[in-house]
Amino acid sequence: MSEKNLKANYYFDEAGDPQILGHHGINLIKKGTASKVFMVGFLETSSPKEFTRALNNLRAELTNDEYLKEIPSFHHSLEMFHANKDCSEVREKVYKLLKQQDFSYYCIVARKNEDLFRKKFNMSQKSLYKYLVAKLLENRLHFYKNIDLYFSSMGSVVRQTSMQQAVDSAISAFNEKNQTQNTSNIRVFIQQSSEIPLLQASDYVLWTIQRAYERGDFRYYNFLKDKIKLVYDIFDTKNYPENWYSEINPLEAKKIDPV
Repeated sequence: MSEKNLKANYYFDEAGDPQILGHHGINLIKKGTASKVFMVGFLETSSPKEFTRALNNLRAELTNDEYLKEIPSFHHSLEMFHANKDCSEVREKVYKLLKQQDFSYYCIVARKNEDLFRKKFNMSQKSLYKYLVAKLLENRLHFYKNIDLYFSSMGSVVRQTSMQQAVDSAISAFNEKNQTQNTSNIRVFIQQSSEIPLLQASDYVLWTIQRAYERGDFRYYNFLKDKIKLVYDIFDTKNYPENWYSEINPLEAKKIDPV
């Protein structure tokens, strides 16, 4: 086994929100106050130290930038990069840094449908999240001898126990489908994004995919598309079985509309 295949780190984040119903059972999607999709993705890298160092160096560089320091949101960027909150000047620098790094990105998209979510998940956000993580990881946990999974904390939804259950489900499904046994050493960590720069990088990449789905804005996606190896639009029955987007079947607006 090559050195590259010995160890990898996966950094998870989510985009959109898993909610469908509000007070009195009001459908928030129809009301226009909730996202149309909920997605989970992870950044995979075998070089976490180098990648983290690059992000920290950028943050140090920005600290002394007199042009940016008067922007109201700038002090938040010095604490944690966040694609949706960073000003355009910071966002440009982060995106250019990301393009230079060695990583791959994998994402699963759940189109939010009240009937489906009620029948399949009993409207449980935790059940939905676990299901998406398990499906996303099903074919990604046997490539390395050691894998550390870092999840961005999300209230009562993302917990050590529930994420371990999702990992166990993914391994079980893979073993059953391939009549084999996964012997990888897999560890699960729940962290605050502010503590782990690569969780912030994962947020940035996932935001590009969310923009494409929610707004039809492919500007950021096209800039990083070489890094994005998979977008699995799992509940898009209209395009099944062509609802896996990759280099072979590129993600395009005409393929996913209407969301």
